[in-house]
Amino acid sequence: MYDPKACLWIPILLSIAVLANDAVGSDNQSGPSLPLRRFEQSQIHMGTQFRVVFYAPDEALATIAFRDAFARVAELDSRLSDYRDDSELTRLSRSSGGPAVPVSKDLWDVLRRSFEISEETDGAFDVTVGPAVRLWRRARRTHELPTEARIQQVLPRIGYQKIVFDDANHSVRLTAKEMLLDLGGIAKGMATQAMLAEVKKHGIEKVMIVGGGEVTLGTAPPDESGWKIGLSTPGETKGVQNEYLILSERSVSTSGDASQHIELGGKRYSHIVDPRTGWALTTRRQVTVVAPDGSTADALASALSVLGRERAESVLGQFREVEAKIDELTENGWKAWTSAGWDRLPREKEDLSEKPVANEP
Repeated sequence: MYDPKACLWIPILLSIAVLANDAVGSDNQSGPSLPLRRFEQSQIHMGTQFRVVFYAPDEALATIAFRDAFARVAELDSRLSDYRDDSELTRLSRSSGGPAVPVSKDLWDVLRRSFEISEETDGAFDVTVGPAVRLWRRARRTHELPTEARIQQVLPRIGYQKIVFDDANHSVRLTAKEMLLDLGGIAKGMATQAMLAEVKKHGIEKVMIVGGGEVTLGTAPPDESGWKIGLSTPGETKGVQNEYLILSERSVSTSGDASQHIELGGKRYSHIVDPRTGWALTTRRQVTVVAPDGSTADALASALSVLGRERAESVLGQFREVEAKIDELTENGWKAWTSAGWDRLPREKEDLSEKPVANEP
């Protein structure tokens, strides 16, 4: 694995188009007399832009919903960031090799879900990969390839089995010294899901939350069957789309290295690191996952980037209502693999030239 997608340099691989008008339809919560208006706001959190779009009956309600949604992602950032010295995650990493530490519900939930996905992907997704990620961050800064000896040195500090949960005391113990947890492959997916929940608390159901390459959706916009999600053409860095899904009440995550890589010694290395070996990937892949929730979509996009087409089918068989597409660069160009139900996902059927797409910045 690793796709530290919370970083500023991660490419945005999903482009979003909102196909509804600014004031159409009516909200079941507010009665038929109140037309819905489209509202949108963006803020920077977790090193990327989070965008909130929804349909609500009035500006006063929209203002409160925006406030609560962005307060929630700020709260998660303060707990889950590995870049912040004062975050709860950083404090837990500093405790590695010592006794168990009580943790918040947010950190407990994301670590529990991460552990489950690690088991289901045979360690291709692993939030303990931090020591190897640090090596490759340094490589991008210095343009010096990590030595095999240095990678072997950090591997004993990596392994999801080194996270021990104490359910009775709601505490976590990291069994090896100098471990570094990195939630970059799941935190933004969790955050988009949490933000959606905050907006829904106000009776607003027609919602789209975008955080970098992660999208979590509520019900469809007024008079539409779903939100239009544009998937980037493999290898493109300019947001060119080649496929459009029409989705609601789902999460979508895309992982790839179109713009985030380094070339050293004549070889291209991805920003995605395989936690089982400590080495950055050299096979180019773009992975898109559609799942019922943000955490699952986010983590599986990272895991499948590591596993590739050969293992994808067996891994996805362990998850319900999850579909994926893997584009891989071969000697003969980009080749696509899709899960059994991918082609059954609703798609744009109209002439795309007649309806402009609003790209995600």
